[in-house]
Amino acid sequence: MKSKRPILIAAAIATLFFAASPAAFAVEDGVLSLEVLVNGAPLGELPARGTTYIEAVRHAEYALRLRNRTGRRLAVALAVDGLNTIDAKTTDPGAASKWVIDPWQTITIEGWQIGPDAARKFFFTSEDKSYGAWLGKTSNLGVIEAVAFREFVPPPRPEPVLRDGGKGAREGSAAESAGPKARIKRLPVPDPCPSDDLAATGIGRKIDNPVQRVQLQLESHPATHLRLRYEYRDQLVSLGVLVPSDEEQALARRERARGFEGFEFAPDPWDGR
Repeated sequence: MKSKRPILIAAAIATLFFAASPAAFAVEDGVLSLEVLVNGAPLGELPARGTTYIEAVRHAEYALRLRNRTGRRLAVALAVDGLNTIDAKTTDPGAASKWVIDPWQTITIEGWQIGPDAARKFFFTSEDKSYGAWLGKTSNLGVIEAVAFREFVPPPRPEPVLRDGGKGAREGSAAESAGPKARIKRLPVPDPCPSDDLAATGIGRKIDNPVQRVQLQLESHPATHLRLRYEYRDQLVSLGVLVPSDEEQALARRERARGFEGFEFAPDPWDGR
C-alpha cells in the first residue's frame, strides 16, 4: 500500500558509504545505523534497561551519522529531544519532514536546519539551557530517534479480471460499519520544569549546510525505528548503566563506615613475636 508524504529534504553533505564502523559504536539493524559523533569519533553504546544509552560529553558539539544499509532510498525522520532536526516540530514520524539517504549512502547531520543553506550545531548542555527549553518543549529531552521509511516501489501491474455485481452491497455494508467515532477530550499535560543538571541539547553556532527539497512516495509503514538515550556520567551511574569508578566505590565504602560494631579488645600486632 502506498501513501503520499510531505516534502522531504536531502542533505547536500552526504558522502558515499564504503566501510562500517565497529558495531559497538552504532545503533543499527539491517536497514539503518545511527551514531553520535564527538570530534568525528563515535560514542560507544551502552545497552541497559531495555534501551541503548550513550554518555554525553558536557558542552561538546556533536553530530549524528546515518547509514542506509539497503539498496533502496530511505527517508528518515530524525528527532533530537523530541524536536524534528529539520523544522523543530513534534509531528508524527509519518507526517514529518525527512532526510533522504540514497542506497548504501551515509549522511552526517550536525545540527538543526534553520534555512536552505544553514544549520545550527547540536551540543550537550543542561535542560534549562536547551533548545527545547527555549521553545517551551521539554517533555522529551535526552532522547535521539530515527524512523526510516523506504521509497515506495509500485508492484507489477496485474492482468485485469472481470467480476459480476456485489459492489453496491459491499459498499453499503462498509458505510454502515463506519459509524461516527466518539472523541475523548484529553487535557494537555504541562511540560516538566527543566533541570540545570540533566543532559539536553542546545542550538549552537551557525554552519553552512545547503540542502535541496525533493518529493518521494514512501511505504506507509516504517522500515525501522532506532532510539538512543543520552545522559551525563553521574546519571548513568545512578541508573545502573555504568559501574561507579574506583573513587566513587571508595566514597561509597566510606559512607558505610561505622564507629562500633561489637565489643572486643584491640588486637596486639606484637603478640607472639
